[in-house]
Amino acid sequence: MKLPYRPIIIFPKTKLEKVADWVGISLFLVAIFYIIIMWGNIPNEVPGHFNSKGEVDRWGTKFEILILPVIGAFLFVLLSLLEKAPHMHNYPKRLNESNVEQFYLASRKMLNMIKNICLLLFTFLTIQIVRVSLGEIYTLGVWFLPIILIIIFGTIIFGIIKQSKIK
Repeated sequence: MKLPYRPIIIFPKTKLEKVADWVGISLFLVAIFYIIIMWGNIPNEVPGHFNSKGEVDRWGTKFEILILPVIGAFLFVLLSLLEKAPHMHNYPKRLNESNVEQFYLASRKMLNMIKNICLLLFTFLTIQIVRVSLGEIYTLGVWFLPIILIIIFGTIIFGIIKQSKIK
């Protein structure tokens, strides 16, 4: 069996990727600092889950707020490692010497955007959970889930379309 063409190529991040990383990390750190600052005011019971309408349908302990930043940090590290190894991503059979850099860059950019969208999602959810627990708001809103799904799947579809145009 012939192995697919997958050279290891290292090239610098684009300006867009650097800005996306900076925004994602910065806002994620804001959420972590927000938890630290608000910790003494947060009640012992906080929202643990929201239904599709954005309403709280399960309450949990105060320490459950820490789960989202931990998952966010883990995903950030994992996806950052995958970004550095575009030769391990999945590509169509038409990948060859003349288009390999285009495919790698398109795949890496899509992964970078998904990584930072996840960070922003965890940031938003963390802050909103604190706000709901403090009684400042009562739901995430009915549009939260559809907007998140559109953004995530839109990014994936955009990336697939971009790769489909590579000759």
